Amino acid sequence: MSCNCHNHVDPLIPQIGVIDDIRVDTHDVTTFRVIAPGGGKHFESMPGQCAMLSVPPIGEALFSITSSPTEKNFMEFSIKRCGKVTEYLHGLEVGTEIGIRGPYGNYFPVETELKGKDLLFIAGGIGLAPLRSVINYVMDNRDNYGKVDIVYGARTPGDLVHTKELFENWPACANTTVHLTVDREAEGWDGHVGFVPNYVKELNFNTNKVALVCGPPIMIKFVLQGLEELGFKKEQVYTTLELKMKCGVGKCGRCNIGDKYVCKDGPVFRCDEIQQLPDEY
Repeated sequence: MSCNCHNHVDPLIPQIGVIDDIRVDTHDVTTFRVIAPGGGKHFESMPGQCAMLSVPPIGEALFSITSSPTEKNFMEFSIKRCGKVTEYLHGLEVGTEIGIRGPYGNYFPVETELKGKDLLFIAGGIGLAPLRSVINYVMDNRDNYGKVDIVYGARTPGDLVHTKELFENWPACANTTVHLTVDREAEGWDGHVGFVPNYVKELNFNTNKVALVCGPPIMIKFVLQGLEELGFKKEQVYTTLELKMKCGVGKCGRCNIGDKYVCKDGPVFRCDEIQQLPDEY
């Protein structure tokens, strides 16, 4: 008999989560696998949604759920060390209990606007983490989507995350191509060298596809400009503004931009929607 004890939970109340596995991706990025005390996931989610992880008394922070919803036994979070909460998380061990609540935000329209389309994923640095859930969802439902191109870049080869998927799993999938780049030449690297926005323009993709973009804000800005130069319409491009999120429920006001709350109206936005927001985003 399947367990339903983790369904229909209040997303405002943290539940106990157990760190079931820890994978060190880079010197400052670690992927944590989280399960419920009795096994399984705490709640269902869709690609692009987030969850709040808490470590009393240090605090809590919002992170993308980086595993695909097609994974039924756990959720994963790829976390970059960049503050008090993330620093503490990076010091935890397998078996440690933490708080988890969610899911929060909207999600990439994998069952509507993206279905049947050719897809172009563009990521920089830790920005691959939110897109990983979408990519694996697509790979697990491969017949529902067209050609897939994944463009990903980092500062150095050592900063590339999820390397098993980048070099082995995704390239082995049907009709899927992975394009990797690093910012500067490095010993042992024989791949492309250059910044992601320039690489996207070099690859000169045709415009009959939908693009999904995530990375540092400055990278997103120049990628969007590059896609526009290639002829992409803003309606063809999706991105995420999750760096603006804090409480997850539209109460703290930190993510308010114009008439939008990123945590409730986002974090996923189509780029013609972003165009209507004030420049502060």
